[in-house]
Amino acid sequence: MTEFTLDRRKFLAGGAAGGLAALLPIDLLHAQPNNGKTLTVVLPSNPITVDPINQLNHDAMVLGQTVFENLVEYDIDGVLKPQLAKALPTISADKKTYVFELRDDVTFQNGKKMTAEDVKYSFDYLLDANNKAARRSLFTRITKVTVLEPYRVQFDLSEPYGPWLYFLTKYMGIFPVGSRQEHGDAYFKSSPKGVGTGFGIFEDWKPNDSITFVKNPNYWRKGLPHWDRLVVKMIPEDATRVAYLLTGQVDVISAPPPREFNKLKTLPGVTGASRPTLGGALLMYTNTLKPPLDDVNFRKAISCAIDRKTIGDKVYYGLLDPSSVPAPPRGWWYNAEADKELGYDLERAKAYLAKSKYPTGAEIDLSIQAEPYLLDTKDAAIFVQAQLAKIGIKVNLKVYEFSVLIQQAIRGEHQMALQVFMSPGEPSYILQVCLTPDQVLSKSTGYNNPELNGLLAKAFAETDQDKLKEIYGAIQTIVARDAPIGVLGYVHAANLWRPSVENFKVNQGLTISVGEVKV
Repeated sequence: MTEFTLDRRKFLAGGAAGGLAALLPIDLLHAQPNNGKTLTVVLPSNPITVDPINQLNHDAMVLGQTVFENLVEYDIDGVLKPQLAKALPTISADKKTYVFELRDDVTFQNGKKMTAEDVKYSFDYLLDANNKAARRSLFTRITKVTVLEPYRVQFDLSEPYGPWLYFLTKYMGIFPVGSRQEHGDAYFKSSPKGVGTGFGIFEDWKPNDSITFVKNPNYWRKGLPHWDRLVVKMIPEDATRVAYLLTGQVDVISAPPPREFNKLKTLPGVTGASRPTLGGALLMYTNTLKPPLDDVNFRKAISCAIDRKTIGDKVYYGLLDPSSVPAPPRGWWYNAEADKELGYDLERAKAYLAKSKYPTGAEIDLSIQAEPYLLDTKDAAIFVQAQLAKIGIKVNLKVYEFSVLIQQAIRGEHQMALQVFMSPGEPSYILQVCLTPDQVLSKSTGYNNPELNGLLAKAFAETDQDKLKEIYGAIQTIVARDAPIGVLGYVHAANLWRPSVENFKVNQGLTISVGEVKV
């Protein structure tokens, strides 16, 4: 922690150019820029898998989305569009049957033509509980997949559930019939060559260094990609990511340091931009089954003691929009009154604490991630630690690698955990995954409320936005009342890249999009 902070300050001390030589690895001091048709992007965290149905790290979705595609995609502007389907599906009047017409010009990277049989096979594999797919729980309302014609497929649902379309582009892929059994899960996790329809073919994985892909010469979107090779590097240190960009060794970096971002994007040889997201929340998983978080007034005291505006302005320099409820302030479903209920008010925090089972305060552990994930949560955690101390709550910070921390949250082994939580940007995802039963992060909060579950079911059957706003507003009122989860705000996606990179746009969907980028 200390070393990281000192390095970052050292980088700034003499301006970008003055501090660069002291930070740069020796092999970069006299390095030449990366030329040719190789696109190199940098992530701050180490990927766990390329397999979309087992993906837990949103940064790493750039890998899966290079190899695998799906019926629809949630594009960089947050718009749902057809991908392997010719158009968005036809939906029955009862909203329980979806029919897709598929493209007939798509082949897998192994040369096999994609048909409706492959779509059925892929979903049948995902939905089989024996295969233990991490993302299965998002799709269990699908009861049957039927091949109607070679390029026409039908999905039957047990109840109305519109959000599943938005989750496809993030947590699902279409695989050739029989491929999962033929190759096994380990193959899809770390060397999925030939089993996707995407624009990039997997080449190599060097642990803790890079993952490489080559251009798919038979990609169905003619003329794409514009590069011949994609290199995805993993560099957790802020200063090192920036140094690689400034020396031309990489083309695009994720998670630039917020304090320096506005300065860096104006430097010669660098450009950059940010966009507010609808789905990236800075979230505190509060395990309501573990003392002292088992007391609702104690949880409310924590929420009201945190000055989110200062975190947004002074810790993340405008790259976090404050919110205390699971809805972004820019979102059409945002409930401002519910937000006020859990918002910053130190006197109210003290009053809640006095009413709790722990009126003199308590000691809790806050688990945080070692590497950045859009934003570095360590800075916010230190601020939260200082603020909670004002009302007598001692916070012990525990730092873990992403792969360890996310498994803690999945198993409910933490007291509190602070992470950036990625959502496709529709209203239900955080609510479902963290606050309803049998989801991947259900144990992160231990919360289950039939009233909230009923309102979600009502929302899944509704399409009118005004009525949906009312339903999601009521859900946020319940969340404000029970405080089962802590929300600090919604992050902005930000990137820096070299001016020679064309067609790059910051992705509101929170995954670096490289399919149309030119170098």
